[in-house]
Amino acid sequence: MSLPYNKNLIPRAKGLRKAATPQENHLWYDFLRAYPVRFQRQKAIDAFIVDFYCHAAKLVVEIDGSQHYEPKEQAYDAKRTKVLERYGIEVLRFSNREINLYFSEVCEQIDFTVKRRLP
Repeated sequence: MSLPYNKNLIPRAKGLRKAATPQENHLWYDFLRAYPVRFQRQKAIDAFIVDFYCHAAKLVVEIDGSQHYEPKEQAYDAKRTKVLERYGIEVLRFSNREINLYFSEVCEQIDFTVKRRLP
């Protein structure tokens, strides 16, 4: 089943792929790109663009910079998560700091969650 998306977000998603943060690039090039279960980068879902999406496991992985810890952004992220959960998607959030300092643990958590969610 295909998830709904706003086709007008596609150019923005492509731009975000080209302008990925160092932490997004690290996770993509050093783990998710070669992961045995396919992930997509900057995937449009509903009215949002998520950092990484695994369709087989219905899993979103978000990498949060410091702006995500402002009250307004936290409220927006909570709303996004609720919408995604309505589609049966689980959302994992990691901070830039976690990617920088605990990369192997982040990868283990993603791997564990994918395996738990696979049918």
